[in-house]
Amino acid sequence: MTKAKPRPTAPIGALLMVYLGLMHLAAPVAQWHLKRRLARGREDPARWQEKLGHAGLSRPKGPLIWLHAVGVGEVLALRGLITQMAHQRPDLQFLVTSSTLSSAVALARNPAHPNVMHQFLPLDATPFVTQFLNHWRPDLAIWAEQDLWPGLVVATHRRAIPLALINARMNTRAFRARARFGAIFRDLFARFALLAAQDRITARHIAQLSPGARVQVTGSLKPACPALACDQATLDDLTHALAGRDLWCAAPTHSMDEAVVLTAHALYRKTVPNSLLILVPRAPERGGAIANACQAAGLPAIQRSAGGVPHAETAVWVADSFGELGLWYRLCQTVLIGGSFGPTGGHSPWEALRLGAAVLHGPNTDNFTQDYAALQAADGCVKVADAKGLAAALQRPDLAQIAQRGAQVQTHAAQNITQLSIDLLALMPGAQ
Repeated sequence: MTKAKPRPTAPIGALLMVYLGLMHLAAPVAQWHLKRRLARGREDPARWQEKLGHAGLSRPKGPLIWLHAVGVGEVLALRGLITQMAHQRPDLQFLVTSSTLSSAVALARNPAHPNVMHQFLPLDATPFVTQFLNHWRPDLAIWAEQDLWPGLVVATHRRAIPLALINARMNTRAFRARARFGAIFRDLFARFALLAAQDRITARHIAQLSPGARVQVTGSLKPACPALACDQATLDDLTHALAGRDLWCAAPTHSMDEAVVLTAHALYRKTVPNSLLILVPRAPERGGAIANACQAAGLPAIQRSAGGVPHAETAVWVADSFGELGLWYRLCQTVLIGGSFGPTGGHSPWEALRLGAAVLHGPNTDNFTQDYAALQAADGCVKVADAKGLAAALQRPDLAQIAQRGAQVQTHAAQNITQLSIDLLALMPGAQ
């Protein structure tokens, strides 16, 4: 274990002091902003006041671990770690906070443990932060990836609640953006008792922002996560309806992925005319535009949001629904992981691997450099450069073996989470 004990009196530099001062004035503006989002349908009408620090649930009795992650992928990545900690300490309760509507829905559909509850993170203004901490009184605060809010971090540290940053991911672009406010990050990282990064690049960037910080490299949390859920009846119905079709999936995709994927699918259908591409856009609201692009490319398409099931002439099923990746990854034995053509930097391969799929990906996987490097070293995934390469990869006879090797890498990578859970529990008051 590499544990950096926070200094008894952590520094508050000029930039952080200015930020904390503005927090006292931010509440009226923050509340106005939140109400505007509510009017636009971007907040949950029944739960939006959680972001003002008003708890929607009672605090359970016993020790409580608070974990925060910003969005869907980050929240779902916490599930394996929660399972490990709960196994070691059955008395624990867990509060997961996040900022997006979709993350709350995703966690509800893919529960981590019976002792887990979800709330929205309060906005980083003094009265909201104070009310949140007064109500929940966590015994340990765990922040995941990159989403750090200075007011909450400082207020938590002032209450002598141990802080940990886990699954941290910071590529060169993210590091340069944070370096402009390096003094704030130096002061924030000094408050964390444990700093854990996904890869060595992130560890180096954190150390550059906070000289003297000790950062352990634990890999991604996602290999240890349970499989994504799906509705079994829907899976059974679609398995029957699509029997005999050659299925493959591209998910979650962005526009530059889709340009490659549709060209590759047109090439692939020349050899395998009954093939069906299930295309899952990162933003479901783009479904209509994607369906139009399919038609323009000579690939008859239907949208999941419109209902119905692909017929024999359908070439592309645009899965513009939310929270069904577990369904698509079970239906398809080959998955092109999106975000890997263009500047996005790729998405995680682990959810597809967990469900037995062979993983293909484009040239840009900067967000998961270490993950894909481990898979490539074991010949557990296939990197493709362009549409022609993708069409060829779809026809490889050894895709089942590649999927098996990828699953073996996942099993090995998941073992790191056991030690991380031990290290985190050692931070709690009274731990030996």
